[in-house]
Amino acid sequence: MRPALLIAALAALSSSPAMSNPPSAIPNARPWDQPFLPPAPAWNGASKALLRPASDPWASAFEQDPAHDFSPNYADTRAWFDRLDKASKLIRLEQFGVSPEGRPIYAVIASKDGKAFDPAKPVLMVQAGIHPGEIDGKDAGMMLLRDIAFYGKDGLLDRVNLILIPILSVDGHERSGPYSRPNQRGPRIQGWRNTSTNQNLNRDYMKLDQPEMQAVRALIVKYRPDLYVDVHVTDGIDYQYDVTYGYNGEDGGWSRSPAIAGWLDAAFKPAINAALEGQGHIPGELVFAIDDRDPKKGLSDGGLGERFSNGWGSAAHVPTILIENHSLKPHEQRVLGTYVFLEAALRLLAEQGGDLRTAIGKDRALRPTDIPANFVAVDQPTATRAFKGILFERYDSAASGGSEIRWLGKPDPEPWLMPFYTSRPTLTLKRPAAYWIPGYRKDLIERLKIHGVAMETVTAPRTVSVEMLRLKAPKVAPRTNEGHVQITVETVTPERRDWTWSPGSVRVSTDQPLGDVVVLLLEPQSSESFFAWGMIPEVLNRVEYIEGYAVAPLADRMLAADPALKAAFDAKLASDPAFAASPDARLGWFYERTPYFDDRYLLYPVGRETAG
Repeated sequence: MRPALLIAALAALSSSPAMSNPPSAIPNARPWDQPFLPPAPAWNGASKALLRPASDPWASAFEQDPAHDFSPNYADTRAWFDRLDKASKLIRLEQFGVSPEGRPIYAVIASKDGKAFDPAKPVLMVQAGIHPGEIDGKDAGMMLLRDIAFYGKDGLLDRVNLILIPILSVDGHERSGPYSRPNQRGPRIQGWRNTSTNQNLNRDYMKLDQPEMQAVRALIVKYRPDLYVDVHVTDGIDYQYDVTYGYNGEDGGWSRSPAIAGWLDAAFKPAINAALEGQGHIPGELVFAIDDRDPKKGLSDGGLGERFSNGWGSAAHVPTILIENHSLKPHEQRVLGTYVFLEAALRLLAEQGGDLRTAIGKDRALRPTDIPANFVAVDQPTATRAFKGILFERYDSAASGGSEIRWLGKPDPEPWLMPFYTSRPTLTLKRPAAYWIPGYRKDLIERLKIHGVAMETVTAPRTVSVEMLRLKAPKVAPRTNEGHVQITVETVTPERRDWTWSPGSVRVSTDQPLGDVVVLLLEPQSSESFFAWGMIPEVLNRVEYIEGYAVAPLADRMLAADPALKAAFDAKLASDPAFAASPDARLGWFYERTPYFDDRYLLYPVGRETAG
């Protein structure tokens, strides 16, 4: 369909009573205001009192907009924060990175300590715009920082410091327009989900490919936040909740940081929920529907992968909250809910930051022998959750040829009892004493350093007894993912070797707080490892070969001289007809058992140093 016809069709939809208001009802609306979205339930929360009038000299662009459906661009946002910095001694800006397109990435720091933070004060770090279309955290942060600077909330900084990253993916933020997120209600101009290099930063917490993620990881290492809040907006089904959030280990579930999860369950969640409910919001746990077309089929925990902020935070022992505001609620409602959330988090850290630090210390001291990895959803539900749903009906769609859902915008008075599916590990990794990485892999070493991993660098050749892993039948993915061709390997065989490590090689002990992260990155079977992301493909290449005229007589002699070898060969012939019928495969089998075969083919170049 041509664009003009499409817009005409969408405009016609806006006359339907089941659709949202037509463009004429909203100042500066999108050309067609997404009339296909379901209606939003009426909302008039007490948090609306947080809005400053448009005439206020410190009103944000979001507040100045009559519909509160606008978020400013990069330049205007930066200009506003520069003005705030100059006007308030509590506020300063710090550049901590540069995007691929050359834009500075900056944080806004609110503190009464100046540049040298008081180490006794907890630090709250809030990250907005890792997905720039989901920018609620920026607009909420602007309001909160303004109120701290000028409108009586400076007391929030008496016992806590605040770091706001208003826009992490600054290039994606500027690839903006009215058509970025069709499933989201505002702001009417939105940034793009991926970066200028077409990468999803919320898949990069472990591999650290992108300069944006390398920069934010270095900022975390520098300031060591006690609580890290990553602000997003959802996809998926409709429901009553406007602010959903969560963390690994919620409700007593499994976590790599059980003490932190326990504090978040016992102290954080009750305080945040009470604050949000008191201001007219409906908080809820993260919503990951099993089937968007059958919403009552159930919910899942969304997986526990470390490539996401909450999974990484659990492995790195950094208390991490993933906020997912509901995309079908108006931008105003989502922004105000985020403001309430962040203010409540500051107040809670002031009161109970010491208890959280105690929990962090307990988890950082953990050194588990067994490290579960590669989580997948369980087959059967493990619990039932009461869920505040939205009424819906079904209709036959001529376009899809099937039954589709039409959300009606009305809260269901009866809670839905939803089956809930958790995740289970499919792999258990053993924790070695240390890993050895060859000096020529400076790229892997540098990524570990950015994570904050401690290591020893070899300055002279050193021979060490280590386990080297032989990979069996690795499989290369048929398509790319996040700019990589991934590789999986299910079976590895350790081989004890005396290996000489050249100058520049590093020994990475697992006896450190980031030891779990080290194991997950360096074990090739881990789905989060450098190997799994296709960063060590050279081990899949064979170098030397042997011609048939040379290996055939050698193989015949081997058969005659070694009865055990002959028995193994006969068994292979009997069990594998394709092998038996292939002269090349048969001769290759013998070649692999000669000293001429490439000894480093499929030999993983990272060594394990085992305890004892």
